[in-house]
Amino acid sequence: MRLSLFITQHLEGILAEWEAFARTQGPSASHMSSLALRDHAKLILTAIAAEIETAQTPHQQQEKSRGLAPEALGQESAAATHGTLRQLSGFSLIQLTAEFRALRATVLRLWLPHVSAVTDTTASDMVRFNEAIDQAQAESVVTYSRRAAAARDTFLAILGHDLRSPLATISLAGSYLTTSAVDPNKSREVGKRVQRGVASMTSMINDLLEYARVQLDGEIPIAAELMDLAEICQAALENARAVHPNCPFEFAVSGDLHARLDKHRMQQVLSNLLNNAAQYRDQSAPVVMAAVGEQDAVVVSVQNHGLLIPPEARQAIFDPMVRLPGDDGGNGRSLRSIGLGLFIAREITAGHGGTLEVESDSAHGTVFTARIPR
Repeated sequence: MRLSLFITQHLEGILAEWEAFARTQGPSASHMSSLALRDHAKLILTAIAAEIETAQTPHQQQEKSRGLAPEALGQESAAATHGTLRQLSGFSLIQLTAEFRALRATVLRLWLPHVSAVTDTTASDMVRFNEAIDQAQAESVVTYSRRAAAARDTFLAILGHDLRSPLATISLAGSYLTTSAVDPNKSREVGKRVQRGVASMTSMINDLLEYARVQLDGEIPIAAELMDLAEICQAALENARAVHPNCPFEFAVSGDLHARLDKHRMQQVLSNLLNNAAQYRDQSAPVVMAAVGEQDAVVVSVQNHGLLIPPEARQAIFDPMVRLPGDDGGNGRSLRSIGLGLFIAREITAGHGGTLEVESDSAHGTVFTARIPR
């Protein structure tokens, strides 16, 4: 059987194996739907089958072997779009290329039992198939890398902007405090503004250091001991109120909240969640934190009402330097995750053997829930 015909007649079986492999690729894939995991795989396979049947010159064959085949005029290929969407979904570049390696192996493994004899046509089909896979992978890698680079540049730009604001506050405070006539009452307010600016910059720097630690060591070290989660929540709330003095915070506690926790790390998790909620909340609603002691775990949730997170973006927001397109709802802000706070929060929670998940709907708003085993 010709390979192109086999692919078109056995699409569903190949796609099922693609999906099964994609689901093994890291924490992002474990929560993705079947449709999202298959993404543009059907279109990629259809294009490969058509490519096998298309006549080509030796020069075209050489160009495709280098991943340099020209795209259709004014049209992005399915493979190129796939690279963009995988970057948005939080896949790594290694995971993206692994998908194509697995696809190559799957198709050949399923097809070869249908080949009665190796002929010139069979050999030609295999060569053309490998060329097409190489070309599709190259197109995916190009768009993935382009988007990742743009996200990194945007992240650095926003980080610079966010640091400039508290630095300007500190600079103005320094100028005011060095004048000859300093009002003691006003100096206290200036001091509070400096404290808020320093707290904001400290949070950014800590997140950068933790991100670097994860990239170098693979995990964040956890030094757990028996702690009361309620005390950690209170400390995180105090920090959040200092950084967001105009944001109302509410806190509810129930059950036994003692568990083996790293106090410093868990406070960092909760501070990041509270700061994120305060940043994206509807100004008319408070940020609500709730801590509940269950039989085998302690659970803390942070809720805010405001711009909702679409289902397809709920895993990508935990990945560093991912910029998410979204409707700004008329408030001048688009939904995006270009910082490191949620990524650090998930890594620390995982280091405790727990999970950090998000739900977002019009009835309950956006709720981040951390569940830590006792």
